[in-house]
Amino acid sequence: MTTTATSSGQTNVNLLVAAQALGAASPPIIISLGGIVGQTLATDPTLATLPVSLFNLGVALSTIPAALLMRSLGRRAAYSMGALMGMLSGLLAAWGVLRGSFELFCLGTALAGFYGACVQSYRFAASDAVEPSQRGRAISRIMIGGLAAAVIGPQLVIWTRDAWPGAPFAGSFIGQAALALIALPLLLALRAPAPLTAAEAAGPARSLGEIARQPKFVVAVIAGVVSYGLMSFIMTATPIAMVGCGHTVGEAALGIQWHVLAMFAPSFFTGRLIERFGKPGITALGLALMASSGLLALAGLELLHFWGALILLGVGWNFGFIGATAMVTDCYRPTERAKVQALNDFLVFGTVAVASFSSGRLLNTAGWDMLNTLMLPLLAVVMVLLGWLVLLERRVGVAA
Repeated sequence: MTTTATSSGQTNVNLLVAAQALGAASPPIIISLGGIVGQTLATDPTLATLPVSLFNLGVALSTIPAALLMRSLGRRAAYSMGALMGMLSGLLAAWGVLRGSFELFCLGTALAGFYGACVQSYRFAASDAVEPSQRGRAISRIMIGGLAAAVIGPQLVIWTRDAWPGAPFAGSFIGQAALALIALPLLLALRAPAPLTAAEAAGPARSLGEIARQPKFVVAVIAGVVSYGLMSFIMTATPIAMVGCGHTVGEAALGIQWHVLAMFAPSFFTGRLIERFGKPGITALGLALMASSGLLALAGLELLHFWGALILLGVGWNFGFIGATAMVTDCYRPTERAKVQALNDFLVFGTVAVASFSSGRLLNTAGWDMLNTLMLPLLAVVMVLLGWLVLLERRVGVAA
């Protein structure tokens, strides 16, 4: 990679870090308020988490269209369209609150999914901009932008929840739209790689089926699916569970803030840990921390139990998801990146949507303890798969 290309890549990473700080602030707003607003607007209490679930579904359904736009128009144009959609979605959600319309509020959170899908792909944009040996660190740097998001999103909820008289939380969703507007100039300044030329697109590329059959890809996707899916599964239900146990909305929002901080704060050193201990090892550590989160949540219903579990869940997600993402980047060639990245994110966020849809109903029918109990065997299975992958790669290395 030339010096000019390296400089351009680092500029892109810096811009993406800033855009991540703004874009990643939207999900905490939707997650911390979606279920609470849903309880107020929905006629059926089991539908309270539907707005959050529709956001996650929107992310899942948008991954492939967003990847196609990136492939044909380039990342800058696709990301700018995502920010515009983020503005529209925030305004629609606020309008739904003002009109007392559950349907309109759900439409706003669902449309926010396209912006969310674009924000989620910033990590791949960063990895594509640097040398292969630096991909883990580049992905980790993008996640650092989430530190600012961890403060911006929940604090915006606290500062603006009563900004519109007679319509609690409408101001928070207007604030969500404003964050997307602020991110737009950063994305327009992005100098992402141009779309593949016809010659490049016609270059050597394996079929998606062949790529997906690689053991490393299979394990990486499963690890990403489980780490993100379980995190969403628990995080979606936590604010409602906290309020149901007598804690305040502000305490629930602060809990989400601590959780999001824990999700991104380790990114300062996650990349270095991956270089030192390997991608599977850090991924497994993340899953073990998530299991510890479930055990702490089962230990009690005090504020510190909820907050402590959310913090462990966040740190575990950081190690598990960044490690799994870095493993995926080892499984494709440049001509294959768009379709492989889209497949990975579709599987991950499709699972997140399913987890989000089911968490609210399970919380109402089975209870908080059952949600945390269900995660433990899934985490154990993935850790066994990671151990199997490490042994397999060692055998292949010895044979070679």
